[in-house]
Amino acid sequence: MKKLSLRTRVLTGAVAAAVLGAGTFGAMSANASTPAAAPVAAVDADTANRNLQQTTHLTVAAATKAAQAALDAAKKENQRVSVAVVDRNGNTVVTLRGDGAGPQAYESAVKKAYTAVSWNAPTSELAKRLEQAPNLKDIPGTLFLAGGAPVQVKGAPVAGIGVAGAPSGDLDEKFAKAGVATLAK
Repeated sequence: MKKLSLRTRVLTGAVAAAVLGAGTFGAMSANASTPAAAPVAAVDADTANRNLQQTTHLTVAAATKAAQAALDAAKKENQRVSVAVVDRNGNTVVTLRGDGAGPQAYESAVKKAYTAVSWNAPTSELAKRLEQAPNLKDIPGTLFLAGGAPVQVKGAPVAGIGVAGAPSGDLDEKFAKAGVATLAK
């Protein structure tokens, strides 16, 4: 193979750059003069469309109000807890870690809220179901201890509130229900 001189290599590189530049300019010119593509047909977003489902979700403001109410209820009884509010899909919307709450309380509150909304029942009731179906506790992300309460609209779950950190699950659940009650006002 023959070695090219420096002059030939520089000239070849310059020609290649010019060709590439001309091609780019041509492509940009063609795109500038091409009319915009027709818009994609929009799906009619009404409730009569069988391909869509309408759901109800708490606003961040409402979730924060409920979480703060639960935290305030615990504080009145000198309890150090964490509170979590999740949406219908189990996504965390708000978490509040109370002053002095233990490190385990945060994750436990989220799991209790998730469990309550998943089964649309207080977690104290769900914990009783473990006697008949002990493998329920193996479902990822769940915690079958008292302290979670569902938020319902017309009987359907739209969110869950979980509280953890008090010395008993009954207290945790009492505070979670205080958060739910605040939303009814």
